[in-house]
Amino acid sequence: MKYVILGSGALGSIIGGLLIRAGDDVTMLARGTRAEHLREHGIAVRGLVDFSVPCHVETDPSGISEADVLLVTVKTYQTMEAIRPLKHLRVGSVLSVQNGVLKNRQLAGVFGESAVLGAIGMLSGELLPDGTVQFTMNQTIDVGELPDGTSNRCEAIASDFNRAGINASLSDSIQTSEWSKFIGWSGVMGLSVLTRLETYKFLLDPDSARIAAKIMRETAAVAAALGIFLEDKPPIPAAQISLGTEDEAVEVLTGIGGTFQERAPRHRVSTLQDVERGRRLEIEETLGHTVTEAERLGVPAPTLEMSYRVLSSIDRWVAANQVVY
Repeated sequence: MKYVILGSGALGSIIGGLLIRAGDDVTMLARGTRAEHLREHGIAVRGLVDFSVPCHVETDPSGISEADVLLVTVKTYQTMEAIRPLKHLRVGSVLSVQNGVLKNRQLAGVFGESAVLGAIGMLSGELLPDGTVQFTMNQTIDVGELPDGTSNRCEAIASDFNRAGINASLSDSIQTSEWSKFIGWSGVMGLSVLTRLETYKFLLDPDSARIAAKIMRETAAVAAALGIFLEDKPPIPAAQISLGTEDEAVEVLTGIGGTFQERAPRHRVSTLQDVERGRRLEIEETLGHTVTEAERLGVPAPTLEMSYRVLSSIDRWVAANQVVY
């Protein structure tokens, strides 16, 4: 299949590079200095795997007319600006491994609901100053039809990913999977920025783990109000955290912190990487969207709202001053 990767940061480069290395037809849609670097040096990945491959780079969206699969990996606040110029694209399937649950609605508004697949990406990496990507976690990419079910196109994409070395699986309840991942992410993204610590450090600490647990449980209450079931999938079991007591949730999270310490001590949430480099935070389309839904549904979410508002103030400062906060 012909793949177009929209976004050439850490995740886009990891996925695109692995697919290219496996022999797939991939176009990287990039811009600015990153596009120049990729044209000159190709994609270089190190960490879980070490390789370098040349890649085809396109900077003008009008230069691409069709794709079997469009994979969106840009930051959430860049989504609409990035996908609108691709409205002309004849595309078989479009999916996003972005954080949050608003993404599918945005994609459907441009490409139509029938083209959109649900997906979650439990991968992690960091784009280093020299243009190399540090690949730190390869948990899974889950793919499924929305709101549930699977199909031949889902199977084909998952097969390509697995062949390339990207752990992938089919989900017959992808909406549940997306929300379950989002709940865990919501709890750790704020703590990563506020503590400036590697993931295992703030999860191991019982006080910061309790704050994360509160945010996760409030986000889970929003999902419940929407009639969305949750599931337990690594690295953070959303159902277990939402159904047990708060103390039990803290115990689970500190245990996960110990696992991160052992297996991925260098792991840092992408949001922390962004703020340290003076970049915008993924806040409005993620926690902001959940706060809006909580207010609409009458779901109390005080810890979530506090985290959202503190991070929003940091984001506004970064955006206005373009300096590391």
